[in-house]
Amino acid sequence: PEIPQNTGNIARTCAATGSHLHLVGKLGFSLEDKYMKRAGLDYWPLVDVHRHQTLEEYLAAYPDAQRYYLTTKVASSYADVAKPKDAHLVFGKETAGLPVSLLRDHLPRAIRIPMIDAARSLNLSNAVAIVCYEALRQQGFAGLQSAGLLKEG
Repeated sequence: PEIPQNTGNIARTCAATGSHLHLVGKLGFSLEDKYMKRAGLDYWPLVDVHRHQTLEEYLAAYPDAQRYYLTTKVASSYADVAKPKDAHLVFGKETAGLPVSLLRDHLPRAIRIPMIDAARSLNLSNAVAIVCYEALRQQGFAGLQSAGLLKEG
């Protein structure tokens, strides 16, 4: 990501879902950025953050990962693809998305969030939340607690 607030919001989603956050490449801000920290609130201790200097480094670190590449450039919907437990959801930076060469190399696993033609894209942190929760829904929200909920009666 290039925007610290997006990263903070994504970190908060990762914290709430028990998902790992992988930050890849040159970031558009410092990891100590106050806006990023503020957006993530006090959830940072709950986030397992992995930092990778390059895309190649990330790919090499998880050679067997089942990855799904999010883009606006394909027809396949994120909701139509079964995502196994521990799937990696790969998002690009706000201004450019993922490299077209990467998408071409992995076209069967390139997916999109449907939207009207006039819209370029969704906010990155919103896109992460949408697709992350769909993957978790497919797995029956395993591991997500419901303690403390109000009950009828």
